[in-house]
Amino acid sequence: MISIADVRYQVRLLSYGLCAWGMVWIMGCQKASVQPHSQPISESYIPETQPPVQTAVYQSINGNIGGFYLALPARYDSTHYLYPLLIFCHGIGELGDGSPQNLPIVLRNGPPKLISQKKFPPDFEVGGQHFAFIVLSPQFKQWPSPGDIQAIIRFAKSHYRIDTTRIYLTGLSMGGGITWDYASANTAYALQLAAILPVAGAAWPSQQKADTMAKAHLPVWALHNQNDPTVTSSYSIDFVNYLNNAHCTPAPRLTIFPVSGHDAWTKAYDPNYQENGLNVYQWMLQYHR
Repeated sequence: MISIADVRYQVRLLSYGLCAWGMVWIMGCQKASVQPHSQPISESYIPETQPPVQTAVYQSINGNIGGFYLALPARYDSTHYLYPLLIFCHGIGELGDGSPQNLPIVLRNGPPKLISQKKFPPDFEVGGQHFAFIVLSPQFKQWPSPGDIQAIIRFAKSHYRIDTTRIYLTGLSMGGGITWDYASANTAYALQLAAILPVAGAAWPSQQKADTMAKAHLPVWALHNQNDPTVTSSYSIDFVNYLNNAHCTPAPRLTIFPVSGHDAWTKAYDPNYQENGLNVYQWMLQYHR
C-alpha cells in the first residue's frame, strides 16, 4: 500500500524534474537565439547597386603581411548579412611592407584594381541568388606561405561578417602559386575553401598536391596564357591533369588563352569575360561548403 508520504515524495521528484527540464529548455533557447544568420528573418536580401567601398588598411595580419586593401559591400554597415570572402594574392612585382608608400602597388592588377576603377560589379547573380563580395587583398613582404593564407582567413573570420561556407582564394603569378600551394598543403586547408582560381600560377605541380585537393572535392579553375615566357603554362595543365587522375569532383576547369605573354589576369578577372555564361566570380559563387 502506497502512503501519503510516498505520494508527496513522488510529486516532489516530478516537480524537480520538470523544473530541471524547463531550465535546460530555456538555456537551449537562449543559446540558439545568438547563432549568426546569413540572411536575417527580419529583412529580405536587397541586391547591391552601389560599388564596393575599398579602404587601405595599414595593419599587420602577421609578420609577412603589413597591410591590405579591404573592399566591403556598400551597404555592409547597414545590414546583418554574412558575405562571401574573396582573397586576392598579388604577383611578385607587388611585394611590399604594407606602408602608405608601398601598399598602393597592390592596385596594379586584379580585383583591387577593378574596384579602384569602379569596374567591379556590386552584385553577382548566380542561380537566381544575389551576392556581394568582401574582397581582402593583402600585401606580402616576401613570397607567401600557406601559413600566411591561413592567418588571413583567421583574421577575416574574427574581424568581418563573412560567410565561412563561401571563402574563395585567387591570385596571379606568385599569388596564383600560393593559391595552389595553400589548397594543396593539407586537406584541412582545402576544406576551408569553397573554390580556387589560380591565374598563371607559379607553383610546382604534383600528384600528391592534386590528391590533397581531390580529397576535399575542391572546385578549381586554372587560367594561363599558352606561350607564357615567365611561368610555363604546363604548370596549370599538369595540375589539372593530376586532378583528373585523382578523379576530382567537381571536375577541374582549365582555360589556356592562345596568346603569348605572362599577363593572363587582365582577361581572366574582367567581369565581361565569360565562359558558359559565367564570369570567374559567378563561377566561384556556384560553390559553397
